[in-house]
Amino acid sequence: MAVNYICRHCRTEIGSIRGDQVSEFRLGFHFLTPEERSDIIAYNPNGDVTVRVVCDYCREALDANPELLLIPSPLQ
Repeated sequence: MAVNYICRHCRTEIGSIRGDQVSEFRLGFHFLTPEERSDIIAYNPNGDVTVRVVCDYCREALDANPELLLIPSPLQ
C-alpha cells in the first residue's frame, strides 16, 4: 500500500509513503470526521490511498490572496 499526498489546488505531488507498516491509525486519519475523510482521502482500486492537502506554495498564495478561495480551481 502507498499513501500519496497531492496538493488539492495545483495537483503537485508532495510526497508518498510506501510500505506495509503504514496504517490509517499511524497517519492520524482516525482523528478526521467522516466529512473530512471523504473530502481529503480517496481510496484507489489498486489499494493505494490519495490524500489531498495544500502545498506550501498554494498556502502562501491563498494567505496573501484569500479571495482566491471563492474560485473553484484558483491555482491550476
